[in-house]
Amino acid sequence: MTLDFTGRRILVVEDEPLITFLLEDALMIAGAQAVVQAARVAEALSAISTAMSEGGIDAAVIDYNLADGQSALPVADRLAALGVPFVFATGYEPSVVNKGEHVDAPVIAKPYKPDDVLACLAGIMGRLSASS
Repeated sequence: MTLDFTGRRILVVEDEPLITFLLEDALMIAGAQAVVQAARVAEALSAISTAMSEGGIDAAVIDYNLADGQSALPVADRLAALGVPFVFATGYEPSVVNKGEHVDAPVIAKPYKPDDVLACLAGIMGRLSASS
């Protein structure tokens, strides 16, 4: 499957460098303009603010549980408030992740293939475009 991310800006919130690099490579090969990376909640929130002032974020991939047991829910909350679609890519079951305001967020279980994440991102960006 060929997915075109030409000109898209994607945020990857992941604390495992190897996974981050795999996703970044897949996104860049698919044409993404920029991949913004963050490994901690504070870093992700700062990256969101910076990216929004520099052209925005089209979508995000969020690991639900970051290093030191940090929940990435504040990141999901901020993205939702900005209308940025996101997918949780995590080792947790969907029933653990999909609670509260993010009950409809897609969940991709680890281990996953980068192409699975890209297909999910394309789908959620497509839904956003269709509803605009």
